[in-house]
Amino acid sequence: MTVAPPEPVMERGPDNPSVDLLELPLEGLESLVAELGERPYRALQIFRWLHLRGVRRIDEMTDISRPLRARLASLAHIGGLKLSDVLEDADGTRKMLLDSVDGHSVEAVLIPMEVGTTLCLSTQVGCNMGCEFCLTGRLRKQRNLTLGEIVDQVAHGRRIAGDESGRPEPGNIVFMGMGEPLDNYEAVVAALRLLQHSHGASLSSRRITVSTAGLVPAIDRLAAEPDLVVNLAVSLNATTNEQRERLMPVTRAYPLEALLAALRRFPVPQRRRMTIEYVLLAGVNDSPADARRLVRLLHGLRAKVNLLPFNPWPGSRFARPPDARVAEFQESLQERGVTATVRQSRGRGVGAACGQLGEIPREKPE
Repeated sequence: MTVAPPEPVMERGPDNPSVDLLELPLEGLESLVAELGERPYRALQIFRWLHLRGVRRIDEMTDISRPLRARLASLAHIGGLKLSDVLEDADGTRKMLLDSVDGHSVEAVLIPMEVGTTLCLSTQVGCNMGCEFCLTGRLRKQRNLTLGEIVDQVAHGRRIAGDESGRPEPGNIVFMGMGEPLDNYEAVVAALRLLQHSHGASLSSRRITVSTAGLVPAIDRLAAEPDLVVNLAVSLNATTNEQRERLMPVTRAYPLEALLAALRRFPVPQRRRMTIEYVLLAGVNDSPADARRLVRLLHGLRAKVNLLPFNPWPGSRFARPPDARVAEFQESLQERGVTATVRQSRGRGVGAACGQLGEIPREKPE
């Protein structure tokens, strides 16, 4: 696909202490404009330009005087991720390849839905969870993304989504990209607050989901955050500690008993359910016995199960179950009163499906 060239990103360094405006909450912008001798309402104007309209150039803030824009541009910039390419699959899924100022690569995915677009955000360069079925886990964590880099993905996604109606796009945000969101807790929570801010994107909490491999202390901490509601998705993928530990090393620190206890403590809003993500691996965790154990594990938990047939990647030792086995597993759950859906893989042709981030196809799809 052809996209407009990205705006230049002002690189930071010893000789350039420029601040990324996306790193600042509204209170931080108020402090900044106060230092410039401006009235407080200027901060709200800047905040709206950044988080409602998604601009990435200070000179596009047209209701701010030229002198103030010049002064602001002398000490600040917008965004630290440069869009290097967009890979588009035949199903319409687009993977954005983004470069950080310190030479790292980040991927985010735009998924067309029946209504609007879903943006899958990354929170880390690589990941420390080491899940055996996930390519990103093989890359290992290089560093956390900053608040500005997380929010910057939203600005890039809006521009690529290209909604000309003026309605903020993408309409749904899922923290399910590269990295473990709750391993970058402070930046992720700050991003959640920015995305839901009434003067910014003003996204409903119904349209934001945070996925986790099961960091129990962070789940409890998120549950206790004041004035913050979020949908939680938990990557379970096994029905015994022995099985899960082989697939997900995090189980050694937080076994299933501790994880499920934390999920039962988590406040799920009325008329909503937690999502249990379960990657189906042929001959590993897709047996009728696994389905029966999963039902018992989830007893009394207000949750739905999202089944994800494994998406292959080079070098993986796992295989995708046959469609008939996936259907049998789903039916077994439903017969026992558990709501279960099968996630249709999107973006596999460009390495954008669940568990594939970090894979850049050698040849772009036609």
